[in-house]
Amino acid sequence: MIADVNSGGVLLPGLLVLAIAALVVTIGVVRLLATIGFLRALAHRPLIELAAFIFIYALLVQAFTASGPFS
Repeated sequence: MIADVNSGGVLLPGLLVLAIAALVVTIGVVRLLATIGFLRALAHRPLIELAAFIFIYALLVQAFTASGPFS
């Protein structure tokens, strides 16, 4: 179970915190892929961005539910 995060007296769901972290990482990864020109070879950029977000979010959820600050 992922615990809530207390931020200044406001409880934030742990999954929301992980989703925000995944969004930040996804933005960085997409910018990196765009810089090296990898995204030009792909047909539908928004679909690739969505898939990257889902992949990174799943990795974060899997990593932080087994042990760590959210368990």
